[in-house]
Amino acid sequence: MTGPAHGPAGASAPQVRGLKFRTLADRLRREIAEGVWPAGSRLPTEQDLARAHGTSVSTVRRAVADLVDEALVVRRQGSGTYVLPPKAAARRAALIGVIVPHAAFYYPRVLRGVEEELTAAGASSLTACSNYEQAQENGALADMLEAGVDGLLLAPTLTGPEPPGAYLARLAELPVPTVLMERRASSLGDTNDSVCTHHEAGGYDAVRHLAGLGHRTVGLVLRLHSPTTEPVRLGFHAAVREIGITGTEFWAAREEWSPVAADRCLAELRRVRATAAVCFGDLQGALLEAAAARVGLRVPEDLSLVAYDDETADTARVPLTAMAPPKHLLGRTAAALLLNRLEHPDDPPRQILLRPTITVRGSCGAAEPDADALCSGPVAAVEPV
Repeated sequence: MTGPAHGPAGASAPQVRGLKFRTLADRLRREIAEGVWPAGSRLPTEQDLARAHGTSVSTVRRAVADLVDEALVVRRQGSGTYVLPPKAAARRAALIGVIVPHAAFYYPRVLRGVEEELTAAGASSLTACSNYEQAQENGALADMLEAGVDGLLLAPTLTGPEPPGAYLARLAELPVPTVLMERRASSLGDTNDSVCTHHEAGGYDAVRHLAGLGHRTVGLVLRLHSPTTEPVRLGFHAAVREIGITGTEFWAAREEWSPVAADRCLAELRRVRATAAVCFGDLQGALLEAAAARVGLRVPEDLSLVAYDDETADTARVPLTAMAPPKHLLGRTAAALLLNRLEHPDDPPRQILLRPTITVRGSCGAAEPDADALCSGPVAAVEPV
């Protein structure tokens, strides 16, 4: 039996379908060039385009795939398809240098965010670790500049022979755009682009959470000589003053933290009758929890704890409620800011703060976040220079 499916008409059907997606791609390409869909705008959904052009979703998908391959549009998962600026083709070839203190703690999620954003833009990267050594960091900077990077993402080491102010001023004068990650100057004269966790807000929200659970005397447990220590401390005391409760501090250097230091810390908290503590960071929270167990105190019944970092907080014997810096979002935001700087070099400097979120676990006695604690979700605040 013979029929159209076996004759010339049947053979031509795939060509007709191919023509449809190419015709649609040409039309969308033309509309983008004419400004119907300007740079930064979001295209209609595949379903809406299919209805508007009387075609199938699969045809739309193939047409849009062509535009993606040509760097005319970019798909953003969960958000839609966006029109890229005319210079996007040049940006896709950008080489970005990335320098972080290390890739084993805190920064892996930052780096994943950076890579996702750069990959989506077609850019490539060179990555190095400074190990918190200013000299090593300077060497990596020199190597990357010699390799011809177009821009830098840097978590600078501000403890070293060069004072922080002078070091940051020198970074602002580098021959390529630079975005600081998790570091910012205290001076309003700083002109570096930066993306940081709003650690002051993190310390503040931790206290508000505990106060919302009824605690009136709260301790702050610190590891010294971290760039994050002072911002967390400022936020803690701002909340204590605003709410009108009692706050107390215990601190030890990073290298001094041990069960012995935790025992001393617990003794000080008991002396002032503290019923809760904010611990910077996860290790200090776990050590304090173990110290409480050694003297027969229960967490959270006798002592409620909130850790800061949320790297290992969930592995404690009683999983620790923790303030979680938005590390992945920070990496994505910093990379996007740098790519935008390459496109728009004359834009004013931007200094972006991302608020931490709280992950509530067993150590504070709340099964789920307390609405009265007034803890905020992730918020980005831009501070113009």
